Amino acid sequence: MNIEDVQTRLTKLKARITELSNAYYTKDAPLVEDSEYDQLYRELEELEAEHPELVTNDSPTQKVGGEVLSDFSKVTHDVPMLSMGDVFSLEELEEFDQRMQKNIGNKTDYNVELKIDGLALSLVYENGKLVQGSTRGDGVIGEDVTANIMTITDIPKELSEPLTLEVRGECYMPKTSFGKLNDERENEGLATFANPRNAAAGSLRQLDPAVTKKRNLSTFIYTLVNADDFEVSTQEEAIEFMKKLGFHTNPSSKTINDIAEIENYIELYQEKRDSLEYGIDGIVLKINDLALQQELGNTVKVPRWEIAYKFPPERSETIIKDIEWTIGRTGVLTPTAVMDPVQLAGTTVSRATLHNEEMIKDKDIRIGDTVLLHKAGDIIPEVSKVVIAKRPEGLEEAPIPTNCPYCDSELVHLEDEVALRCINPKCPAQIKEGLAHFASRNAMNIDGLGPRIVEQLFQKEMIKDVSDLYKLTFDDLSQLEGFKEKSINNLLTAINNTKNNSLEKLLYGLGIRHVGAKAAKLLAERFKDIDTLMNASKKEVADINTIGETIADSLHAYFSNIEVQTLITELKDVNVNMSYTGSTTINSNNEHFSGKTIVITGTLANYKRKELAEQLEELGAKITGSVTKNTDLLIAGEKAGSKLDKAKSLDVAIINEKMLDGYLSDTQSID
Repeated sequence: MNIEDVQTRLTKLKARITELSNAYYTKDAPLVEDSEYDQLYRELEELEAEHPELVTNDSPTQKVGGEVLSDFSKVTHDVPMLSMGDVFSLEELEEFDQRMQKNIGNKTDYNVELKIDGLALSLVYENGKLVQGSTRGDGVIGEDVTANIMTITDIPKELSEPLTLEVRGECYMPKTSFGKLNDERENEGLATFANPRNAAAGSLRQLDPAVTKKRNLSTFIYTLVNADDFEVSTQEEAIEFMKKLGFHTNPSSKTINDIAEIENYIELYQEKRDSLEYGIDGIVLKINDLALQQELGNTVKVPRWEIAYKFPPERSETIIKDIEWTIGRTGVLTPTAVMDPVQLAGTTVSRATLHNEEMIKDKDIRIGDTVLLHKAGDIIPEVSKVVIAKRPEGLEEAPIPTNCPYCDSELVHLEDEVALRCINPKCPAQIKEGLAHFASRNAMNIDGLGPRIVEQLFQKEMIKDVSDLYKLTFDDLSQLEGFKEKSINNLLTAINNTKNNSLEKLLYGLGIRHVGAKAAKLLAERFKDIDTLMNASKKEVADINTIGETIADSLHAYFSNIEVQTLITELKDVNVNMSYTGSTTINSNNEHFSGKTIVITGTLANYKRKELAEQLEELGAKITGSVTKNTDLLIAGEKAGSKLDKAKSLDVAIINEKMLDGYLSDTQSID
């Protein structure tokens, strides 16, 4: 290429990589697979190496990570959080080793560890107590996510020794949690996460810590920033030191000084990759000697003393034979590709979720297409791309249903949803799914009524909705396969016992969109009976602490449906309890805590912090881990530290333990 062609190609590459980087790092919604991004990035690096005079400050090769979202406070990293250089072949890895030997003058030990598919995280401790958590951001300025990281159980809130230090590592989402989260989002008609890394990033950057807590995040800590302060001289010693302090470190880390052994390590974990509970996309080599790391230093973007070897993408090619549409209890239709069976990541795959109509259109997937498959997060088979060169001539676009394949009702797109949805509450497919949910443990808890029995009852036309469960007789159940007298009586007793359940069990069992078990409890406590709730205004519902407009809108839409109103009447007719019979946990008259955002800090003589937080939450408070302009109250024990200083600077109300005793007994008031 001549210089003009190079300039044109550089401009296109930088624009495309910036677009992909923004989607990946900032929006947590990647547009392409990692391997495709890596290929473009490598091309940019090579062109810039050949033409250094064309390198500009705005090039992606000169930047780290993504933007800092405006919704979070900014944190400046005293020591920048840099990216890592990547290699994609064993030959390149050997070249890195030879370069290190040349720079150092002899062979050296490497600390080898797995490259976790997660989000870089910094944790700061003062006198042994966690005071700040932040993301990498652009490498120099990150996002303050302290309140969210306080909900991650394997991050120690207090160290085994009262040390002041900073550690760094990776926040990740376990594969089981990733699969569960995507299932839930798909059922709600929401866009699914592409991989565990983006799911972890999206979860850690939530404005509501309660959402982060539900996502079940974990961490692996691997960097001790101020190692010199503790006479730690190697990466291996640093990991052991951090482990003793209570941090979660990865047990696979080991020290190796032979490139052949490193290649054996790579081969081992490529084989074990699918069996791990967390996602990995390669291995990381670090010079083990921390003094040597300092001596070798960094480029503008990456350390010279470490490198990441990226596993090659594992893909398989197959042909789509059909697209099936299934429906969940919330009415969301999910398309599934039916394919010629193919081996992928150690398993035989013949089906892959297509998630929603939008994905089919975006990737232009057609029945009869040859496609490449990969496993999202190493667990979920997913179509990577269509092999357009192998598309048969005249292949028509995949048909998108306009009517429900089960009840023929017209399908709709609800606001802000990517999914097609059937909103007919009498849809048989939804009813079957809904009946199983109604009987589940956290709902009405009908012991012995599982999906298999529900399917039999439905096929024999004994039930059409949940109210029919309470009309079943001994003779009805005797027609079911394998049901004898004892099992029949047990199920009838179990069904009858649920008539006395408190209202929140019924509300959750009805499967109202966005109404989980906790929201159902709050609603039942507040409105006491079903009629009062059905007649409540959207504002009355939304004003309940932690409920909000989304749930209020969903409830209003649900109870406005004539068929839902008929169902409630039928449930009343069979004597299902419609009132709240539990204890009231929220004291709406407690002006000290209800609706307040509260931070607890320091040592309390008569309270355990976790139990106090739970008690205050029951009184309507929201407990967070960091003091901000939105904090209403700081509860300060002995040795309160920096949070007390910050609360004073922001003019936040502050109380001590004695005042707390008074507020809990409601004998004092906040000025």
